[in-house]
Order: sequence, then structure tokens, then C-alpha cells
Amino acid sequence: MAEAQPHILMCPPVFYAIEYEINPWMNRQRQADHDLAVRQWNGLFAALSDAGAKISLLTPVRGLPDLVFTANAGMIFRRTAVLSRFRFEQRQGEEAHDARWFSDHGFEIVPPPPETFFEGAGDALFCGEDLFAGYRMRSDARGHQEIGRRLGVRVIPLELVDAYYYHLDTCFCPLAPGAAMYFPPAFDEYGRTALRELIPELIPVEAEEAEAFACNAVLVGRTVVTNTGCPRLHAALAERGYQPIETPLSEFVKAGGSAKCLTLRLDGEEAAAWRTADED
Repeated sequence: MAEAQPHILMCPPVFYAIEYEINPWMNRQRQADHDLAVRQWNGLFAALSDAGAKISLLTPVRGLPDLVFTANAGMIFRRTAVLSRFRFEQRQGEEAHDARWFSDHGFEIVPPPPETFFEGAGDALFCGEDLFAGYRMRSDARGHQEIGRRLGVRVIPLELVDAYYYHLDTCFCPLAPGAAMYFPPAFDEYGRTALRELIPELIPVEAEEAEAFACNAVLVGRTVVTNTGCPRLHAALAERGYQPIETPLSEFVKAGGSAKCLTLRLDGEEAAAWRTADED
């Protein structure tokens, strides 16, 4: 059976700006250059398209500047979209817009568990058969376990301990079943131990490159797209047979996001075992 074309959801940065401060990266006095942000978003779009991805677009909405970060729209499992419930009021307006897009495009909608926060693929990433889930900053561990129960998958809770790495996808990036890159200081001791025990091939990222959002990468096949400023990680990836590509995303880093934050994989991440099983 031929492998399906990778499918990614993005949202043009028409209304992107730093209008509030909900993470340590954001500073309204250090505003993003909008024209440059548009060029950088277009560069990421082109890099992913050139790597073979099909890209669908979410319509931007005035007053929702972070809608551009589609990774937080929800978590995809087969044709199910587990919706997000944002911790901060400033982003809660995105929820209905995201739900409508998923419904209009044939996904089964699953709300997050009651009275819990959940921020989609920003905090929940498959590596093999397990769902690795970041909690404390934005998402709740109790909610992750209920999502795992509903989907019939094992959840590995990972406590995030550095406010600069507030979502799991800022410090952890699965590459394939049994392989991932990560920034160790972003996790507590239990989280680091769990990652080492459950993922045989872990690539540590150094602090300087983690600050450039090296872990916030997008995979399309063996192509790994990151922000600029990650040469050591790129060398480590190339040694393992990946094709690393850099594209500047400085204006999105100002809001605490980069390549992965700007995308949502609609057909399953490369590292998700269920994606490969669904293709067989």
C-alpha cells in the first residue's frame, strides 16, 4: 500500500502579533515585525511543501493572534480530534473556531475531560505506542490519563519544570518509534528517567540550541525542519540519516513558538505507531 501524503494544518499569520503576555518569551514591548513574520511563515510553508507535505489552512480571525499556532488546536488520533481547553482566557476564543474546522473536515470531535486544561499537540505527542504528555504549565495530568483511557493508549506523564519550556513540544520531539530529541533540564528527575527508559535513542539538545527552539521541529518523512541556530542538533540528525533543514522563525520565537507550534499533523506524527499500523 502506498504511503499517504503527509498532511499538515497551518494558519496564515494575518492577525499575528504579541497582544498579551502568557509565557516568559512574550513581551508586548518587544513586538514581532509583522511583515517579517509573514515572510518567515511563508518560508516554513514552502519548506514543508517541498518536503512533500500537503497543507490545509485554518482561516485566521481578528482578535485571535495565537490561532497561528495550530499545534494547540487539538490532538489527532486516527480520525479523532481531541479538542483543546486553554488555560489562559486570551486563547479560549480559539476553541470554537478549531472545533468547527475539525467538524467540517470529517473528524470525530472529542472534548477534553471536564474541569481539566489540555492544549493539544503542544502537550501530547506519540512516540511509538505511547502518548507522552507534558503537564503542570498548561495541561493537567488527570486530563491526560482520561484521554488515554478513552483512546485506549498508555500515557506517560512528564512534568515540565522550566516556565520557558511550558509546552512539551518546546523541549521534546519524537522522531520515530523509539527515537526522539529532548532538552533534559526542562523535565523533572522522574521525567528524564522515564524518557531514558522508554525511548532507546534519545538525542539531547544543548541549552543554547534549545533556546532557539531546536526541539520545536516538524518532521516530514526523514526531513526535519527547525528554526535557525541549531547546528549541533542538525549534525546529530544528519549522522542518523535525517535531512535537517533550517528556516528563520525569529518573529514567532518572540511569542514562544517555532516550527512545530505553527503546524498540526492531521494524519499522525511520523513517530506514532498507530499511523504506521493504519497504513498497513
